[in-house]
Amino acid sequence: MRSFRTPEIQRLDAFVDAAFAFAVSLLIIAGAEPLQSFADLARALARIPAFACGFALIALFWLAHRTWSRLTPVRTGWTTFLSLTVVFAVLVFVFPLRLLTETATHYISGGLLPGGRLMSGLTDLRWTYVIYGAGFAILSGLNAALFAHAACALRDGDPAARRAGLQWAGTWTIATATGLISALIAATPLLRLAPWLPGVIYNLIPLGVAVITLRKRRAVAA
Repeated sequence: MRSFRTPEIQRLDAFVDAAFAFAVSLLIIAGAEPLQSFADLARALARIPAFACGFALIALFWLAHRTWSRLTPVRTGWTTFLSLTVVFAVLVFVFPLRLLTETATHYISGGLLPGGRLMSGLTDLRWTYVIYGAGFAILSGLNAALFAHAACALRDGDPAARRAGLQWAGTWTIATATGLISALIAATPLLRLAPWLPGVIYNLIPLGVAVITLRKRRAVAA
């Protein structure tokens, strides 16, 4: 196994951090318009809730990569490939993310917030859900692979760090499965009956993590 030393680690992590920062910029630019009046300012401010939701999700993926980076200093060609794939995926993921967050905040606010004209019908919503779910699953799967690699690399190292790697790998595996389930539901006739269902499915992530954590605690207690 080939390991990259500290300068290379710092350069790779800095590049990933910069890519996530650029993704946040794309999230803003995608809905930005030149401000020419107070009405334009009001419309821009109305997009803040959708931007906050998108920002939170991008920050979540960034925090996952930072946690992995701190968990293990080991770098191989495989982890470099996974990290660069994370960069590519998040820069693509930001576009369906913006569509869904603005559409969702428009729907939840009862039409008070902008976003009602981003999709022209159920077909647009279906494909946005599918693309978003696939992107979410890919990013989550990449994180799961990174943490699984960290756990493997720490096999003869710190036991606590190895357990943390395994736990994070399990969490992101649940997130991967959830994204795929959401995309599959969106591709079925269920979407017509419950257009909110593919989005609500993501609530399974904290539920699944809680169930696995509880089972592990019971196993340790036994």
